[in-house]
Amino acid sequence: MAGAFLGSGPDGVRRMHGMEEWLGGDTTLRVGHTYLPGRLWADIEGRPEFLEPWARWRRAQAARLFVLNVPMLARSEAGLPDAEVRALLRRGAGGGFDGHFRTLAARLVERRLADTVLVLGWEMNGTTYTHRCAPDPGAWRRYWRRIVTVMRSVPGQRFRFDFAPSRGRDAIGWTRCYPGDDVVDVLGMDAYDQPEGMPFAEQVREPYGLQAQVDFAARHGKPVSYPEWGLFRNGDNADYMRRMLAWMARHRPLYQTISDYCPHGVWQCRDNPRSAAAYRATLHDQPPPAPPWPKQPPKATPPQATPPPGPPPPHRPPEESRPPVPPRPPRPTDRPAPPRPWWERCWEAGRHCVRLDWLRTLLT
Repeated sequence: MAGAFLGSGPDGVRRMHGMEEWLGGDTTLRVGHTYLPGRLWADIEGRPEFLEPWARWRRAQAARLFVLNVPMLARSEAGLPDAEVRALLRRGAGGGFDGHFRTLAARLVERRLADTVLVLGWEMNGTTYTHRCAPDPGAWRRYWRRIVTVMRSVPGQRFRFDFAPSRGRDAIGWTRCYPGDDVVDVLGMDAYDQPEGMPFAEQVREPYGLQAQVDFAARHGKPVSYPEWGLFRNGDNADYMRRMLAWMARHRPLYQTISDYCPHGVWQCRDNPRSAAAYRATLHDQPPPAPPWPKQPPKATPPQATPPPGPPPPHRPPEESRPPVPPRPPRPTDRPAPPRPWWERCWEAGRHCVRLDWLRTLLT
């Protein structure tokens, strides 16, 4: 299922139709994606006036999917020191912030957004957000489990929780933050075309990269997703755009939402005309049926131990801090494969023989 991040508030909802027209008029963006502000706890509780435009969009068509990024801590981008982050994570793990997440869950259910995908504590392996994992991975995992347990306790909910690190190691290997299969429904990844000069093949095979994501998801029986992706350090890179779209065609994510603003995007950003043409050429056909969803969330079980990562790779600079609303909005499934179709055999043989019309069908 394809969509885009087009802005946090009502403007993001209104722009969905404009992007569909740009894609040719016969394409439906079935995924709406936005971010709760993280300055105050009142923001993280989901103010009704913020949620309502998205709720109307979601309710208009049964096949749509609403994706909501949820900060785990207030003062989300305040640059707090590690010692303070550690104390906040431990407080959250002990239940100190339960009421805020219970309120959010109730407000989503009241607005018939009970099946929302919640990208909780995204890019936890980096340094941008207060909800980062590195200061205390054990407390971070316990806190995630606490939030999921509280939100699942609200009657009527059918939430899915998306664990979405940034691609690569960043400040900590993201496997050290994984809180357990019973409290994770989707294994996501925010993946931008960076650092400068890194070819797509290396983005696939680097430690904690794209291949590591799909392999980890397969071992844990989770679908994959790409809540944030797009261009970045390598400019208007049409080759990256084609390869990333082909990667998603092959691995069939539950959803993918491009960050459509400069420097990452293709419709709202005029700096990337070649990449925009590649994106548009691939996504203008009719989307496929929605993937099946589990009817009930898995029952909670005791936390599972996460195997320690291998030797740490060379350090990469952390992801950039995401800007506020447009023109610079806030930054904001690997299921069993079908029986070895021709296109997969071509891919493994090193021949680029995937047909464009077939890619279009899978991606949207």
